[in-house]
Amino acid sequence: MKTKTPAPVTVIGLGLMGRALAAAFLEAGHPTTVWNRTPAKAGQLVRDGAQLAPSIGEALKADALTVLCVTDYPVLYELLGEYEAELDGVMLVNLTSGSSDQAREAARWAEERGARYLDGAIMAIPPAIGTADAVILHSGPQGDFAAYEPVLGALGTVTYLGADHGLASLYDAAGLTMMWSVLNAWLQGTALLRSAGVDAVTYAPFAQQIAVGVAAWLPGYAEQIDKGAFPADVSALETDARAMEHLIEESEAAGVNAELPRLLKEMADRAIAAGHGGEQYPVLIEEFGKPRKA
Repeated sequence: MKTKTPAPVTVIGLGLMGRALAAAFLEAGHPTTVWNRTPAKAGQLVRDGAQLAPSIGEALKADALTVLCVTDYPVLYELLGEYEAELDGVMLVNLTSGSSDQAREAARWAEERGARYLDGAIMAIPPAIGTADAVILHSGPQGDFAAYEPVLGALGTVTYLGADHGLASLYDAAGLTMMWSVLNAWLQGTALLRSAGVDAVTYAPFAQQIAVGVAAWLPGYAEQIDKGAFPADVSALETDARAMEHLIEESEAAGVNAELPRLLKEMADRAIAAGHGGEQYPVLIEEFGKPRKA
């Protein structure tokens, strides 16, 4: 993933992920400056060729793309707040985890101090950084992303989402929703089958087949959501609700926790009560789009 003309990079924050980011930049040939509150964490990076800055102020003066990967946004403000004068003209790429509102506020804060700002989200574990398996999401001004895309490409598969600085965080949250939902559904099914003596390893391939099949429905369902029309081409929601009731009964009979299927059934029942029983499952987007009433 080496760029034709390796550009200098600064990495602030050397936790497990920050060290992985800096190592990937070094591997790609970029002159890399690093800073961390605990300088000892930079030891291996320095031995590999990184330059350890004595302060954040000096790190920001390195005339480089500055990548931030710290604990949270309050820490980001705490660290950069002492060096606001040095932010003028700096290109910041913030890969710190947080909410979309925090990302937008950080963008305003940085831009008021003369910095350019991209927000990002890392959809990968540290060992994957520097490989195509590491998906790095970015949002903010397209021109800034385009200018630094070759450098950021050292980290993995970089994706631009749009000008709204909050989009990377929102995609991150949406991705976590998918991950936990799939895993929780698998655990529900595993618990059911274990009640009959079927082990998780035996069930896993069947569950994987179902997950892949359901994933194939998403593009068509997405079109229905965007059009606001939900013809029951496959199954009506009221039919799905009866299957949910069956899952609840099966779980309770097996002595398995039925909270998850009950939650789904409650949402389906509300949609049916609102007159959507004859429409297809994606009509539940109306329920997901509402805050839960206290």
